[in-house]
Amino acid sequence: MGNWSEQQKAKEEVKERDKVTRETIAKYFLDLSKLVFTAIVLGGLTPIFTGTLSDTNWVIVSVGAISTVCLAIFGYRILKR
Repeated sequence: MGNWSEQQKAKEEVKERDKVTRETIAKYFLDLSKLVFTAIVLGGLTPIFTGTLSDTNWVIVSVGAISTVCLAIFGYRILKR
């Protein structure tokens, strides 16, 4: 009977470790999403204020926005699982 309770305790420890690992990885992707948004999207919009806006800037902003959404969804799915 003691062996069974030890096995259950070990299983619970593994589950808790896996949960913490998933949360950490999900936080990483969510933070990466925030960084991409800040650096690429907001950085790509700065030419609006300087008056040197070109078509390339809109492509960069679009790619940054799509990357931000993809990373956020990926982090959310890891966290949800």
